[in-house]
Amino acid sequence: MSDHTRDDAVGPPTYGAPTGWDPERIESNGWEHGTLRRATVHGVRLYNAKAFHEAHDCFEIEWYNYGSGTTESAFLHGMVQVAAGAYKHYDFEDDDGMRSLFRTALQYLSGVPGDYYGVDVDDVRATLDAALSDATALDGWRIELDGERPEADRLDREYAEQLE
Repeated sequence: MSDHTRDDAVGPPTYGAPTGWDPERIESNGWEHGTLRRATVHGVRLYNAKAFHEAHDCFEIEWYNYGSGTTESAFLHGMVQVAAGAYKHYDFEDDDGMRSLFRTALQYLSGVPGDYYGVDVDDVRATLDAALSDATALDGWRIELDGERPEADRLDREYAEQLE
C-alpha cells in the first residue's frame, strides 16, 4: 500500500470478501488502497443514480494514482469508460460513441477479478457486452456493489463536487 492511497476512514465491505480487501490488514480498514475503495463507492452510487459525468470524475481522479499496467489502473480506466459510454448513450443518444467506449472498457476490464473492490465486474462485463448489440441492455441496469445496487445520496454528490 502506498501512503497516498491510504484512507483509514473508508469502511470495510458490507458484504463478502472482495479482491482488494483483507480483514487482517489494519490500514484503510483492510483495503489495499483505501482511496480506490472510496472513489469506487462514490462512483458506483453516482452511476446508479444516472449521474454519469460525476461517476466518471470519481473514477478518473483516482485512476491518476496508479501506473499503467496495474490492475488498479485497468479497473479504474475501464470504469471511466463505462460511465462515459452511459453518458454518451443517455445524454447525447450517441450509441456508436457508447459502443466504442464500451469496447475499450471491456479491454481494460478483461483481466480484472470478478469481485474487484466490491464491484461485480463480471456483471459489468456481461452488461457491456450485451449493450454492444442492444443498447436497451442498459435500461434499468445498475452496478452491483457489495451485493447491492446502491444509489447516490448527499455525501456522494458532495464528494463529486469537491473533485471539481
